[in-house]
Amino acid sequence: MNLLLLTDSPVDVLPALDLLPHSVPVAPPGRWSEVARDPQVDAVLVDATGRLGQARTTCRAVRAAGPTVPLLALIRESGLAVVGNDWCVDDFVLTTAGPAEVAARLSMAVGRRTLDAPATDELIHIGDLTIDPHSYTTRLRGESLALTYKEFELLKFLALSPSRVFSRDQLLREVWGYDYFGGTRTVDVHVRRLRAKLGPRCETMIGTVRQVGYKFVPPAHSSMSFYEDPLRAALSTRPTTAASA
Repeated sequence: MNLLLLTDSPVDVLPALDLLPHSVPVAPPGRWSEVARDPQVDAVLVDATGRLGQARTTCRAVRAAGPTVPLLALIRESGLAVVGNDWCVDDFVLTTAGPAEVAARLSMAVGRRTLDAPATDELIHIGDLTIDPHSYTTRLRGESLALTYKEFELLKFLALSPSRVFSRDQLLREVWGYDYFGGTRTVDVHVRRLRAKLGPRCETMIGTVRQVGYKFVPPAHSSMSFYEDPLRAALSTRPTTAASA
């Protein structure tokens, strides 16, 4: 595994890394977003042991640059409380972690990313909604939606299984991960924000099933479905003429 370490002080930031059979190149600060997109990189570890505000900015910038590999934050236990969804990381690693724990967290993060990847390289089109899993962008009727990383992941996950109902616990496991410490209230908050960004006309795409959870509701009428035959559609709209005698 090639683990890219983003730090400006690489000396002993995580001693356990020296005990792992992984290549751990260190990138200079000025090229962090660029080198994180290297196809040879399997995971990115951001040093958040110093200035937490700067580390958060770095994590968000790296994720916004488009790499689809797991992004982890290396943090001291005293700073753990400030790491939230807005960091856009897949997981975190404490500076006190031993080699076995570091290896396990890396393996789980890579595994989750593999499972989350779409079965095809195509965009996800549902009615007027377009989701691009590669650039992490979403468009509704051609207009870009300003979604956070977790809002995007939640919308994508639901859209890939239209009409299927997921409980809040299921969504926490699939979107946030098994080791997420927050409660199911987090799901409700993100659903509410998603609906607000989808707007009054499209907020019903995220449906509520009382006492169960949420599901993606495809629009009843879309401008063009994937399976529609354009020739048949054109013929069906032609005016009929009386048959000649």
